[in-house]
Amino acid sequence: MAEQPYTPKEAMIYSQRIAQLSKALWKSVEKDWQQWIKPFGLNINEHHILWIACHLEGATISEVAKFGVMHVSTAFNFSKKLEERGYLSFSKREDDKRSTYVEVTPEGEALLLQINEHYYDSRHTFLEGSLPLKKLYGRFPEFIELMAVIRNIYGEDFMEIFEKGFKNMEGMFEETDGKLTPKRPPATEDGETEEVL
Repeated sequence: MAEQPYTPKEAMIYSQRIAQLSKALWKSVEKDWQQWIKPFGLNINEHHILWIACHLEGATISEVAKFGVMHVSTAFNFSKKLEERGYLSFSKREDDKRSTYVEVTPEGEALLLQINEHYYDSRHTFLEGSLPLKKLYGRFPEFIELMAVIRNIYGEDFMEIFEKGFKNMEGMFEETDGKLTPKRPPATEDGETEEVL
């Protein structure tokens, strides 16, 4: 049997440190997230599903569950609620009749834009807690080591979707007078506008 590169005591302390930090972090983020989306009648799972479906541009329920770090039944049930409200549509593909796909409707896209435009209408404790580091280093923490651990747990495709979502979000908005506003889609030759999302 190969020798482990850590002692049982180190492993226990490391695991408990991560557990305690994760719980404290999640409690803060959860509260901030709930306050942010509450005026729009969504819960965290619904908002997360909309966000994932938007950035995957047609995701299976399994992909939503995987990238949303939730059970498949949770992803399906909350997606159904979003469909009933007109924010998602369900479909099957000709080349894949076994999987159920979800896509964000125009109403869902409009809701996501509206939610993001109102980001500053609520308090963001974790953001505020990060500001001293931003002031000191000139940037927000990047969590490189944490992202490496997540990559080792969930895989490269998880991190690719993670990064794609934020890159898409960056391209969707601009700052105007200290407020987030959706970037206006460029006009095509026939005068129509292209989709930003």
